Amino acid sequence: MSIRLVATILLLLNFKVMQAQDVLSEKLNSNTKIKIAYVDEPPFYWTEGDSVKGADIELAEAILHAIGITDIEYIHTTFENLLPGIQSGKWDMNVPIFATSEREKIVTFSNPVWALGDGFVVLKGNPKNLTSYEAVGKRTDARLGLIPGQVQFDKAKAAGVTDAQIIMFKDQPAVIAALLEGKIDAFAATALGNNSIADANPQLESIPHPIINKAETPVGAFSFNKENLLLINAVNKQLQAYLGTAEHRTKMAKYGINKTEIDPVITNKDVK
Repeated sequence: MSIRLVATILLLLNFKVMQAQDVLSEKLNSNTKIKIAYVDEPPFYWTEGDSVKGADIELAEAILHAIGITDIEYIHTTFENLLPGIQSGKWDMNVPIFATSEREKIVTFSNPVWALGDGFVVLKGNPKNLTSYEAVGKRTDARLGLIPGQVQFDKAKAAGVTDAQIIMFKDQPAVIAALLEGKIDAFAATALGNNSIADANPQLESIPHPIINKAETPVGAFSFNKENLLLINAVNKQLQAYLGTAEHRTKMAKYGINKTEIDPVITNKDVK
C-alpha cells in the first residue's frame, strides 16, 4: 500500500470520526487528564532534566490546550512499547510516529502532522559510503543499527539488507554509543532527527537518503486506543485548524521543521 494511499485513508477515517463524534468533544475540559507516552528522539521529543521537550511535545500541548486540557502527564517508555501501551490503556496518546497500514490495525492515528524521509547517521566522512539501504545491502561488511518496532527495519529488509547485517538496540542513546564505538557503521532513522544527533556529536555525520517521489514521503501522526473516539475527534478537530498556521510554523521552525515537512500534510487550504 502506498504512503499516499495510507495518508488518504487516515484522513477519510478521521473525517468520519469527527462527523460522528463532534458533540462529544465538549466533554473534554480542564478537569481531563491526558497521559502521553514518548521516547528520547530529538528534535521531536526528549527528556531534559525534569522536563519533556521537543517539536511534537509543543504541538501536543498546543492542541490539547486548545481543547481545554492542561493536565498533561508524560510517560517515558521504549519505542516498541508505544503501541502496546496504548492498546492496554496505560496511557491515552502517543507522540507522533510513522503511520502505516500495519500499525493502523492496532491503533487509530490522528490526521498526519509531518512528512519525513529517512537517512543514516555515520562516522564523519562516511567511511563505507553508505547513502541508502541498498548501499548497505551491497556491502557484506556493513552493519546497520536499528531500534525494535521502527519502520526502518522493513525498509532495510526490502532493500536487501540481511539479518546478519542488522543489529538491534533498545533505544537511540544505545545505538549512538555503538556507532561511536565502531560496533556498527550506520544508524537508520529520520533524516531530520539524524541532523540533531550529528549536531550533538561532532564525530558523526547525517546522510539523508535521496527522495525520488516527494508524494511518497512517509507521514507521522499521534496514535490512540481505537475506542477513545472522544479524544481522537477533539485532537483531529484542532489539528485541522492549527496545522500550517503562522503560530504552528514558528514553533516547528525552532526544531528545523519547515515547509518541506509541514506542507505535504496540510489539508486546510486557508492556512497553507
